[in-house]
Formats: sequence, structure tokens, C-alpha cells
Amino acid sequence: MTTTLRPSEPLQQSADGGRSRTYDICVNSRRVGSVHVATDPAFGPASGLIARLRVDEPDRGRGRGTVAALASEEVLRGWGCREVLVSVPADADAALRMVRSLGYTERSRNMVKELPARPPALPEGFTYRPATEAEFTAWSARSKAAFAQSWIDRGVPEDRALAKAEDSRRRFLPQGLATPGVAVDVAVRDGRVVGHLWTGALEAEPGERQAFVFEVEVDAEQRGRGYGRGLMLLAEHEALAAGEHLLGLHVFTGNTPAIRLYESLGYRTTYVNSAKPLL
Repeated sequence: MTTTLRPSEPLQQSADGGRSRTYDICVNSRRVGSVHVATDPAFGPASGLIARLRVDEPDRGRGRGTVAALASEEVLRGWGCREVLVSVPADADAALRMVRSLGYTERSRNMVKELPARPPALPEGFTYRPATEAEFTAWSARSKAAFAQSWIDRGVPEDRALAKAEDSRRRFLPQGLATPGVAVDVAVRDGRVVGHLWTGALEAEPGERQAFVFEVEVDAEQRGRGYGRGLMLLAEHEALAAGEHLLGLHVFTGNTPAIRLYESLGYRTTYVNSAKPLL
């Protein structure tokens, strides 16, 4: 039996060179599932995405998903993509095994916490306030450069890393401190800023809105003193004040101290994000 992809819609193209298309997964012309293939609007048209790959229950365990993923990679190669990204639910053990077997490397995780009805107590002595315009300007430039560098350090070409950083600011902080629903706070010690917290909200899943920690940063010389935990608890205050009951975040796989902190605060991994070069 031959597993192939058959387009189920016309090719979608955007003005900036983006492409996307949904395909039926077929076995000898019989539909057994579907997959969505697209270029990544955040990283640019040289990066591809394989999303919503699903094989119908009766045909699972027969390698249909593996063949469909490989065929999707061929589609992306034809579009000129040099890298492919996948996000797999953390509890989808079979899918996680499949992407590892196909040579994907875990790059980051999405995590979420169901918030309590009341905001948690902040650590004793923890002091914070909203960032001033001058503090925001200095932090924003430094933050954007560091965000791009974090992707470069993980093998993303500089142009795509910079595009990702620009896309993040354009989508989630378009009006700076005046962006509706956004808060940028600073932790203060002896009158000096020692950490920053950027929170807002986004639609993590269609129809599912959640508060989001876009960035938490503590000055290097002040780490290990509880400011990171204090800022994360402050994020829960901000989320509850905005009427949100879920708080999400994104963390790079190698950032073990941060992952341990988030897990100790009750966050759980929802998606594992992996990447693979298209040679």
C-alpha cells in the first residue's frame, strides 16, 4: 500500500511570500488523515511548519504518520524552506517518538498553569513597580537583541532570528507601554532595578485565550535571590487582575533552572517544540 498526500484546498499565498496548504493523507487514494503544511510567519518563508498531523484511529500504528511527515518535508523543500518545525502535545507519546526518530531535536517547550482563585502572596521584601518610559526603552532594545541571540545560539540563522524578534515585538508589543492588555513591571532592590517582567495575553489555541509571560529577566548578579520567583508570582497577580485563569509561557529546553522554577510553581508542559534542518 502507498501512502501519499493529496491537496484538500488551493495553495494559500501571502504578500510576504508565505505559503500554506492542507493535505489529505491517503492510502491508495483512501483518505486516512490530514496534515497542514505552512511557512512560519514568525521566522520567515525559509522556515516551514508541519501542523495538525492526524491519522484516523483505524490506520494508526502502521507508519502512515511517518510517511506523511516525510512527504510534508518534501513539500517544504519544494517551497525553498531550509528548516522545518513541529509542535507536539506533551502527552502524545507516539508522536514524540516519531519526531525523534525522524531526526528532530527538541528546542523549547510551552508551559501553562491553572491559576488559583486568589493571587498568591509575594515573597517577603519583594518590591516592584511599573516600568517608566525610559526604563522600558532601554529594556526593550536590550531584550529584543537578547531574544534574537537566544535563537542564534540554538542554530537559527541570524536573519531568521532577527525576523522572529521583530515579529514578536510587532505582534505583542506594537504600541510599547501603551499596548492594551500589556504590563511591563520591574523588581527593585535598594532603589535599583534588578529584574523585568513582561506579561500580556494571547490565543494559545483557537478560541482559548490565556495570559502569557512573554519575558522574565533578572540581572545576572542578582540571580539566586528569589527575584525570579517573585516576578513569576507577580505575573499571576497581573493575570488574575485581567480576568484570566490560565497563565502560559515559552522556555528553551536548555534553560534547566527556569524549567525547575516553573515546575515548582505548578506549571506543566503542554507542547514540545522541535526543529530539523532540511538538507
